Amino acid sequence: MSRSGWQRRDVLKMLGAIPVMTAYPWMAEAATGPRRPPVARVQPVTETLWGEKITDNYRWMENAADPDWEPFMRGQGAYTRKVLDAIPGRAALGKRLNALSSGAESISALNPSGGRVFYSKRPRNGDNFKLYVRDAAGGPEKLLLDPTVIKLEGSHVSLDWWVPSPDGKLVVYGMSPAGSENSVAQILEVDTGKLLPEKIDRTEYASPSWLPDSSGFFYNRLAKGPKPGDQDFFLNSAAWLHKLRTDPDKDQLILSQSQYAEIQFEAADFPAVAADVTSEYVIASPLGGVRPNNPWFSARLADVLAGKPQWRKICDVADDVTNIAQAGDDLYLLSTHGADNGQILKVSASAPDLAKAQVVQATSDVIIQSIAAARDGLYVTLMDGGYNSLQKIDKAGVSKAVPLPFEGSISSLGVATSEDGVWLLGSGWLTPFAVFHFDPAGNVASDTGICARPAIDLSVYEEIRTFATARDGTKVPLSIVARKGLKKDGKNPTLVDAYGSYQVVSQPYFSTRFIAFLEQGGVMATAGVRGGGEYGKRWWQAGKGLTKHNTWRDLIDCCEKLIQDGWTDNKHLAIQGGSAGGITVGRALTERPDLFAVVLSDVGASNTLRAEFSPNGPPNISEFGTIKEHDGFLALKEMDSIQAVKMGTRYPSVLLTTGLHDPRVSPWEVAKMTAALQRATASHNPVLLKVNIDAGHGIGSTRSQIDEELADQYAFVFWRTGKAGFQPR
Repeated sequence: MSRSGWQRRDVLKMLGAIPVMTAYPWMAEAATGPRRPPVARVQPVTETLWGEKITDNYRWMENAADPDWEPFMRGQGAYTRKVLDAIPGRAALGKRLNALSSGAESISALNPSGGRVFYSKRPRNGDNFKLYVRDAAGGPEKLLLDPTVIKLEGSHVSLDWWVPSPDGKLVVYGMSPAGSENSVAQILEVDTGKLLPEKIDRTEYASPSWLPDSSGFFYNRLAKGPKPGDQDFFLNSAAWLHKLRTDPDKDQLILSQSQYAEIQFEAADFPAVAADVTSEYVIASPLGGVRPNNPWFSARLADVLAGKPQWRKICDVADDVTNIAQAGDDLYLLSTHGADNGQILKVSASAPDLAKAQVVQATSDVIIQSIAAARDGLYVTLMDGGYNSLQKIDKAGVSKAVPLPFEGSISSLGVATSEDGVWLLGSGWLTPFAVFHFDPAGNVASDTGICARPAIDLSVYEEIRTFATARDGTKVPLSIVARKGLKKDGKNPTLVDAYGSYQVVSQPYFSTRFIAFLEQGGVMATAGVRGGGEYGKRWWQAGKGLTKHNTWRDLIDCCEKLIQDGWTDNKHLAIQGGSAGGITVGRALTERPDLFAVVLSDVGASNTLRAEFSPNGPPNISEFGTIKEHDGFLALKEMDSIQAVKMGTRYPSVLLTTGLHDPRVSPWEVAKMTAALQRATASHNPVLLKVNIDAGHGIGSTRSQIDEELADQYAFVFWRTGKAGFQPR
């Protein structure tokens, strides 16, 4: 996220349990380790919600202090590890993935500042992302920060976030151990490599913004007291001002709940304040967790520093402003209010009046995805079905397309209001990542060479862009990647990925690891299901709340399309979803267990009726709803995969994954889903739970951890779809 473009932007008692995991053929295929997974005790808790009785057989799992919890998780993890390691071809697949990933560079973020460009890069053979800097004009890069040489609490450390100062001389960053995202902020001098003395904990969602003179920064800090895992861990955070080389415990409070009558917000919101080097005004918002539209306010910077701000409302939640960019006294707002595809408005920071806003760009058939302000104008990212284009609106209001040397997505956009041009990170399904710099003087976007391209022949593969027709007639985008000339005989192992929440777009991106699946004759597909943002606000709302069923049914219909076209059949078809994508694959599994051979659920949301009582639950209520409201209860019940599991059903093979340090989807959600499926299934197909001890939601995982994760998943898919070389002897 750039400073000028803010967006909003996981052996037990057998009380009442049915021991279904006995004498199954696949159990004998691993020679060592536990002979069977532990069976979860069934201890029903029944509640009446809106006149309906809801039974939760595994409520006890929500208590990490329960004496059965740790043995269950460790036993499941050990058993799964034994089964996966016994798959023929798994070890070789792991080595191949390692070779592919170690031979490629990867960029996760970039940001220009002070005549330099900063970026986090995982170099060839590197195991995690490191922070680098180089002069914007070119030249050698300099390593600023290497988390791989640091150990905390005996675990690997990852770089969670970072922001350079306007003069490019300092960087504030957050790091945490074991993928926990429990960030501790520190400040680094760019030229000397020295660290300033202060450390600031509780900065998971810091959203730092530097003062124009680089003397300090605004940031969000979680409340003191609650610990990770506590239900109120993310509640009551506040925005603070930190001045360099001072005690963080004496930082100035800038914005907290009920501090100002004109800025009211919920305990689950995350207040943030942003300054810009070209403006005398700051902007502030109580960012609503996953809520895309937020209220915004402005105040004179000098008044904020003096503790006497006069906050002026820029917009309210109902105004549907999803992105704001600041340049001098101008505030550019991306709003979907009355304009589902987005429109760009301009108001004054000193005297904002939305009713008199200037329309900079009216809504059209193309989605406006984001905006970012540079010295030479406003850069606008457009989108059509997940594929991006870029345009610039100059100071005179003239719009012009920015030529891009690739077809795919822009995953990171870097601008500075004190500099011309834009830096962008782009890729496609078969186009490796590259960092480009657009120079408006030459009207060309040039490859900077910051991210070297891998030495892989991609000409043997092809990308097919098509659509599936959903049962209600809606056209759902479907991207397919496979080896050229692959025979469509219905026998190809096919892995379909889907997400479908938060208006997040399943956009094209490149990964060398895909090759390990494709070169085995596999097919990879991505379904742009409703609930995502592939076609803007309307697409999101068509898969949200009481329409959430469209999300998993779109996935089902995309899979039917793949079968109809001869790519695969139900004995070779696998689906995959992570995080909120767990709802998508979990409900597709429970609604059409006959359609799939394999289901992969990565840190997947599975127990939506109980999710709001987890630490990360309150910030997600705006997306999924609450059981305290009738419509919210109906929606949450329908999307709850555990409630949809039926005894005696022949479920396909399922591999679920969780990280014990996951702050986003509590491990008990995944554990409950595992227990429910293991108890209910009438088939001989395995239901496995992989437990990652040194990981969280996947954010902050090392390269080798990701390699091992995919080796397990790909091998499991190949095994259960009958791929030669992966079958027990």
